[in-house]
Amino acid sequence: MKAAPTPSITLSHLTFSTKYSTSSTSHTFFSSKTNRFSLKKLTSLSLHVSSSHNAHVVVEDDLHAFLQILPCDLRDRLYNDSKRGQLLEVILDLGRLPEARYQGELGGKYLRSTEVSTEELEYAQNAVGNFGGDNRAGIEGTLHRISAIRSRKGAIVGLTCRVGRAVSGHIDMVYDLLHYGKSILFVGRPGVGKTTVMREIARVLSDEFQKRVVIVDTSNEIGGDGDIPHAAIGNARRMQVPEPSLQHKVMIEAVENHMPEVIIVDEIGTEAEALACRSIAERGVMLIGTAHGEWLENIIKNPTLSDLIGGVETVTLGDEEARARRCQKSILERKAPPTFYFLIEMRERHYWVTHKVFLSTYLSFSVQNSKGISLFQRILDDISSVTEISSVTEISSITEITYLVLYY
Repeated sequence: MKAAPTPSITLSHLTFSTKYSTSSTSHTFFSSKTNRFSLKKLTSLSLHVSSSHNAHVVVEDDLHAFLQILPCDLRDRLYNDSKRGQLLEVILDLGRLPEARYQGELGGKYLRSTEVSTEELEYAQNAVGNFGGDNRAGIEGTLHRISAIRSRKGAIVGLTCRVGRAVSGHIDMVYDLLHYGKSILFVGRPGVGKTTVMREIARVLSDEFQKRVVIVDTSNEIGGDGDIPHAAIGNARRMQVPEPSLQHKVMIEAVENHMPEVIIVDEIGTEAEALACRSIAERGVMLIGTAHGEWLENIIKNPTLSDLIGGVETVTLGDEEARARRCQKSILERKAPPTFYFLIEMRERHYWVTHKVFLSTYLSFSVQNSKGISLFQRILDDISSVTEISSVTEISSITEITYLVLYY
């Protein structure tokens, strides 16, 4: 990936930029102790290498156990594949060619010229074991996830075999935000790495920050399958959820019974879970959660999840108030205090946008008046840069920002 020319910028609160290496690839990320970049006129910035903690990324995927559930010919081909480190998932659909998908590549790659048989699906099913009510299963002692597609009669006709990886050092872009002890919501589309981030944050908060961390693990994705959680979560404790519909009850049970300082929950998606998050936050417990959606706008406009950022309502102002605010008479206001203090958009695996939720109720959709937004990007090049954002047309040097919604 070729980097764009480096512009001159001012980041008055920039604390460090760190370069580190995994194999032959050089990476760079930015971080800020005050969680926002100052929006001033452009001047110059010199990059330097300094960091207060270890920035090396270590990946553990236990791929051998994953390959054991596949047919022998697929197992041998993937084991000898030079790109197995980027393997994302293997698709086994009855009567179709088996397919492998890789990170950073569009589409998939067929693994052989013969279709998947019923016997091969049964072999994989027996190797995995029973599937839960959400049609998900795992391989005991690993982080891999196997999801089933069933026919109308209940027979399994397809499997999505997804590789689970423990990645330490992956959260360096937002490491400093954890020092605040405030709740953080990660938003991103499926496959962008939200669960991997949850797993690493659990380890960092429990081992390095010495906090009492409890993970509410609905599908055993964070802590892995089996009664003993995976070592990737460190000293964090894990509460399994018998049925996905009971996740909100287990969240409240964790607070009432186990005295956590931090609750970590993946895939907040129902109104009951959003209300449970608010109840937990009001008790002074730090929340780390994820929700599906690409942008902050998706959460604001989602009637089920909008309560996570306080909810939105339309208010009509009087003539004098509208003149004093220099705005229209109908404005958007937050209905309640936000549950999460920070919201992080995971645009890509190495490109995140952080929003700080202010306590005022006024909602601003003007980028020209934006405050409290930080760009964090781990760039896969030796040269990296971040431009200030003062209008919709200004972009980062690597990834274009076409639309931003900021709330205050």
